[in-house]
Order: sequence, then C-alpha cells, then structure tokens
Amino acid sequence: MTPTPLPAAPGQESVWDYPRPPRVEPTSERVVVTLDGVPVASTTGAVRVLETSHPPVYYLPVDAFEPGVLEPAVGSSVCEFKGRASYVSLRVGGRLLSRVGWTYPAPLPGYESLTDRVALYATDLTCTVDGELVVPQAGEFYGGWITSRVVGPFKGSPGSWGW
Repeated sequence: MTPTPLPAAPGQESVWDYPRPPRVEPTSERVVVTLDGVPVASTTGAVRVLETSHPPVYYLPVDAFEPGVLEPAVGSSVCEFKGRASYVSLRVGGRLLSRVGWTYPAPLPGYESLTDRVALYATDLTCTVDGELVVPQAGEFYGGWITSRVVGPFKGSPGSWGW
C-alpha cells in the first residue's frame, strides 16, 4: 500500500517528488559531522542522492574528512542503480564506529559524481545541514538525513517495507 504524501510547504521538498532511478545533485549547504563533539568532516561541496520516498543521502568528499578518521570496513552491498558499495568505519580518538558509512569506488554510469565521496549513517553521529540537526532515516539499511526541508512519509519507518 503506497502512503499518502504529506503536503510540502513553501521551501520544502516532498520525497514523493524525487525520481526513481535516483538523481544526484550538488548542494552548497554546509554539512558538518562530529562525534562526541570532535570534528569528523565539514564541507560545502556535498552531493545529495534523491530517490522516491527516501530523505536525501548526503555524500561528502573524502577530503572533507579529518585526516585519519576514515578506515576501510569489511563487507559490501549492491545498489541496482549506483553499483557495488564498500563500507567504511570512523576512528575518532579511541572510539571506532564500524561500518558507519559507505562509498562507491567505481559507480555505475550516471553516478560517477559519487566517486571519492562517503555517505554516513547519522545514527551515532551528530550531523548538521546548514546548522540544522539531522534526524536519521528509520531502519538499519537506509542512510537518509531528515531535515525540515523535506516531508514524507519516509521509507524505513515501520510498515514501509513494501513501498
């Protein structure tokens, strides 16, 4: 059963207006990521992946990360549109967040702009977009970031598996 999209107010986007296959678009929004108050990444050069029913997934350039915080992690997954993803961990101080992000080392055609970029699950991190605290997309598989800029309902919430 497809849910009823919420109406978007001026300045908002409905995730139900996003395309499938997903679109990649650059954003000049300031994206900042910290862990326990320690800087992890900061950029105005992210890209957003926009897919029907999903909040945007922000991909940050590798050079936006503090030196030494990114580490390869075990495992991979496949997206029918973007290709094979590799996972990354973050090491900040003595703390390791395993498989907290992913990257596409060799994305499929149409998604080349994801090369040398990393997306992060916001669950255990503090992530902001233009100063607004991000709410992580529900579900352990999805990595969308919810801000006041987008309205749902969002895939990942209970009962949304069949959307």
